Amino acid sequence: MKWSIKFGTYAGIPVYIHLTFFLLLGWLGVVHWTRGRTFEAVAAGVGFILVLFACVLLHEFGHAITAKKYGIKTRDITLLPIGGVARLERMPENPLHELWVALAGPAVNVVIAAVLFVWLLFSESLEPFKQLTITTGSFIERLMVVNVFLAVFNMLPAFPMDGGRVLRALLAMRTDHTRATQIAASVGQGMAFVFGFIGLFTNPFLLFIALFVWIGAAQEASMVQMRSSIGGIPVKRSMLTDFRTLSPHESVAQAVKLTLAGSQRDFPVVQDGRVMGILTQNDLLTALSQKGQDVPVSQVMQREFTTVDSFDMLETAFMQLKDCRCHTLPVFHSGTLVGLLTMDNVGEFIRIQAALRGNKGPEL
Repeated sequence: MKWSIKFGTYAGIPVYIHLTFFLLLGWLGVVHWTRGRTFEAVAAGVGFILVLFACVLLHEFGHAITAKKYGIKTRDITLLPIGGVARLERMPENPLHELWVALAGPAVNVVIAAVLFVWLLFSESLEPFKQLTITTGSFIERLMVVNVFLAVFNMLPAFPMDGGRVLRALLAMRTDHTRATQIAASVGQGMAFVFGFIGLFTNPFLLFIALFVWIGAAQEASMVQMRSSIGGIPVKRSMLTDFRTLSPHESVAQAVKLTLAGSQRDFPVVQDGRVMGILTQNDLLTALSQKGQDVPVSQVMQREFTTVDSFDMLETAFMQLKDCRCHTLPVFHSGTLVGLLTMDNVGEFIRIQAALRGNKGPEL
């Protein structure tokens, strides 16, 4: 995620903190200073938020560890002012597995709250809840209450929050995954509208949560719809087969000529039938501005690149295309370059498939 800095790697999972998180800490510091006018008050307030977000991090690890049980890796975890996000490589296809993955996060908060409650009970330091506020009262008891709130709030059916994913998993047990996602996304956007409306009159922070839920639900529904369109289809049916290549000894000027002559953006660099690299449009433009047109392609091409086979599934290849943050993947079969897969190609293929389904014609 952009504007994030790496905090560390735990259990093999990179953990990032979004820069806006520090704005939250700064704002809380100012609020506690204006109320208490002491550095102790600021330290107590900021310290509580840091411990709280440690609980949020454990919540996300609950999702990640449960997903790992089903063979799903977690790319990274990012802490944001509104909570945490664990990016799984994919969501479980089995609805029951998705149910357990979704429930694992809130379950962590319930366990934390239960442990803190037992501690307060045995230490005889449990105070009446009416004496607690977000900034005053027993540190441990406030932490317990907030963890209970996190568990309850996350279980609201506001897809793509945990409760929304639980709803989708339950729906997917009775209908297909795409339909279940559409229903859960609609419910989630309805919840986002409620959050936004309440936030207008109470807490503006709810407006940010509403925006996150609304956009997240729309993106998730769109992604599932897209995956449904390309599921079970091999790469060879959507790859670009009419493409041009470059030699590593050719100049960048030749790449400019090929770019202007057609719509191809990235060019495989081939020597003796072997792909040596990829010249991307960004590398081409950088070379033109810094080194001129006479520099050989071999000096500016990408030597490390991701490839796919023409018989790989398009859904898997599309995820590779997204993960590598590149525009083009060379497509091979039996060691021979047979095509290129681009985001544009995939998008066109999906639109054509949708049009054919709308006209009830045969799929390509």
